[in-house]
This record gives sequence, structure tokens and C-alpha cells, in this order.
Amino acid sequence: MSSFLVSPVTVKMATLCKTIRSATATASKLSQFSRLLSTTPRCNVQMAVRDALNSAMDEEIERDEKVFLLGEEVAQYDGAYKVTKGLWKKWGDKRVLDTPITEMGFAGIAVGAAMAGLRPICEFMTFNFSMQAIDQVINSAAKTFYMSAGQVPVPIVFRGPNGAAAGVAAQHSQCFASWYSQCPGLIVASPYSSEDCRGLLKSAVRNDNPVVFLENELIYGTSFEVSEEALSKDFLVPFGKAKIERTGSHVTLVAHSKAVGLCLEAANELIGQGVECEVINLRSLRPLDDQTIIESVMKTNHLVTVEGGWHHCGIGAEVVALIMESQAFNYLDAPVLRVTGADVPMPYAKSLEDLALPQVKNVLTAVKKSLNIS
Repeated sequence: MSSFLVSPVTVKMATLCKTIRSATATASKLSQFSRLLSTTPRCNVQMAVRDALNSAMDEEIERDEKVFLLGEEVAQYDGAYKVTKGLWKKWGDKRVLDTPITEMGFAGIAVGAAMAGLRPICEFMTFNFSMQAIDQVINSAAKTFYMSAGQVPVPIVFRGPNGAAAGVAAQHSQCFASWYSQCPGLIVASPYSSEDCRGLLKSAVRNDNPVVFLENELIYGTSFEVSEEALSKDFLVPFGKAKIERTGSHVTLVAHSKAVGLCLEAANELIGQGVECEVINLRSLRPLDDQTIIESVMKTNHLVTVEGGWHHCGIGAEVVALIMESQAFNYLDAPVLRVTGADVPMPYAKSLEDLALPQVKNVLTAVKKSLNIS
């Protein structure tokens, strides 16, 4: 029978290895247990709307060499609202182009580039100026795929601030949501939060159809919580899918863009009166998420639409028609009400401007009228 000696060093090493294995197993179990106990997102951050738009464009320019950005002051000046800050310095003149002040001209260049196989992002300093280029947007971009029997797609994004800003009067304060939503061949997006902006803009750039992307100047500097998922370079928000920002059982509030914030503020105030509002952020105006709206109204039996644009032929009017023509009509306990901007050109005076735009108090009044409460 042979024998051998085990050195003290060997014994110590074996003991150390055993201890490490035991500690590793315990740590693994604790990690799994802590994830089960966690009820909050693992990595949520705050991101401003302008930064969400900027990062989406930056990542799409990096992802696809066919993507480029053009518009007034988007390059060397970093954009009129600093949405394109740093993109020209990073990507240079071939990918980020300053243009002359001629919307018809640079929109036409962008549409032609899209027909030739590129993927331009065409910025209007404000969508009020898109009126100078509406022939390019409607007759060239929106209709060419149909008129070419599907042979010539036009993958282009028209983006920029839409609706009222502050103190810029009638010619710079219009909402074009219903204007563009009426045209076949266009996709129309109207984001609210930073997550909306990142996901919808990425979807717009990757889509083979022309997309009108309606932002809002007044919330460029507003920060929203962004999930870990939304920070992914491949995070997309599909068109035609609304988001229920808040669930409720008494009344449905439907809005898009900045008006979603008004609805959420009103909903918070109404909690004190025992009223639970369901707030729907449309995000996509064409296509519209019919099913989400219908199902919500069938649950709450009341509907109020809220928008910053004019009353006549607005987005709210389309939502009302949708409910009237669907099974949800039979579930209504009160007429549908609309909260909109005043049916006048935007005044310049601050006091009159406030009266011309929907406020939280207008939403509260409409909800109470719908529910017949004081």
C-alpha cells in the first residue's frame, strides 16, 4: 500500500476553492431572488424630447448609409431648436446638409433622393412652412408609389414642430394633424413622450412610405422617463398602435402630442372626486388605432377628445365618427365631447393666446359635463 504526503499549501488551496464555489452559488441564488422581488424597472432614465429625437436620428444615420438629414440650419447651427445638435460635426456635409430658405426646393430635392433609393429626413423649421412645399409632400411623395403601380417607393420623413408655440401669432401656430391625416399614401405620427419620439422616429426612417412626423416645440425641453428597452438601437414603436397612458373606468380621454399632458393633469385632479380617467395617447394619426379607442369606450361609456388644433374637421371629429360607426356607439351613456383650440387664427397677445388654446380647466369641464357631475 503506497502512501503520500499532502502539503499544507495544497490543503489551503482546496479549502479556498470550496469556499469560492459556495459563495458563488449563494450569490447566484440571491441575485435571482432579488430580481423576483423587484417591482420597478431595472434601468429607467430621464431623457428630454429633443435628446430622444437627436439620438434616434444619430443611430439611424449610423445604421444605414442611405439615411441623411437636410433642412434649414440643421447642420452648422445645430438646428433652430438644437434637435440636431452635434450631428453635422459627427457625420459631416454628406449626411447632414444645410439648405437655403426654400421649402419647395429642398423638399423637392429630398423627395427626388427618396425616389432614387436614399432615405432622407427632411426638417421643416416649423410645419407652418411646409405649406410652401405641400405640393411636394402631397402630389409627389404621397402619391408616387400608387401612381407608379408600386414600382417607385418614396421612403422619406418630413419632421419638425407642429401646432402652437408661444407668442408667434397666426402664421406660425397652426396644427396640421388633420390636414395631412386626410391624405392617402402618408403615414402621420404625433408623438408625446421621449419614448414615443425615439420609437416612432426610428420606425419612420425605416419605413418605405412617406411619413409626416409632427413634433411640438413646447415640449422639446421636457424630460420623460425612458425604459431600458427604449434605449436600444433597435427600439421601434409601430404605427397604428396607441398607448394607454393611464387606465380608468369612468371616462376615456383621447389626445395626441402636447394635449396628452393636459389629459394626464386633468385625470390627476379628478381622482379627488372619485373619477378615474383612461387616457389614450394616439401617437399615430394615420393609421389610427381604432380598436384601442373602441374597447376603451365600451368599458368607460364616456368619451372626451382633446387636441390643440381647430374644432372643424379635426382629429377629434374623426374619433367621434369612428365611435358613431362602431359597436361602441351602443355603449355610450352621454354624447361625445370635444376639447379643441378656438376656431380663430391664433392671436398674438398672451392673454388671448391662452384663451385660444385648450387648458386643463377645459378638459375638467368637459369630463364633468359628460359624467353629469359638478
